[in-house]
Amino acid sequence: MDSDATDSRLNAFAIDRLSQAFETSAKRWELIVYPSLFAFIILAAYGFYLIFSLAKDVHYLSISVDTNMTVMASNMQSVSDNMAQMSRNVRAMSVSVDSMARDVNTLEPMLTSIQNMDRSMQNMTLATTSMRDDMAVMNQSISRPAQFMNRFMPW
Repeated sequence: MDSDATDSRLNAFAIDRLSQAFETSAKRWELIVYPSLFAFIILAAYGFYLIFSLAKDVHYLSISVDTNMTVMASNMQSVSDNMAQMSRNVRAMSVSVDSMARDVNTLEPMLTSIQNMDRSMQNMTLATTSMRDDMAVMNQSISRPAQFMNRFMPW
């Protein structure tokens, strides 16, 4: 029975040593785990704050984008209306340009008539110049005998 008592004491001693080793190990782990747990809680709270702040900023951003999109949609409608008006104006301009092209085609005979009038004026100028030269020659022809006759006339 002595052997049983010794075994029992050895077992109690081993269990006591195991429990002391476990307590020492647990204290070491407590030195690591509790501060880590505290740091994790702080980081989790900060992460929650960041996510909450981000959600609030996204909310304000969505309100701003919605407002700006409404304004932009009305401006796009104005641009669309102006484009339609511009398209009508360009069509009217196209009709006017076609009309001008037809008018220019009708001016071609008029240009020919004006060129004929120009030639006729040149011919009239030449004829007038010729008449002036003939009058000068006639004046020279008559003035000499008339000067001679004027010496004899009393008036």
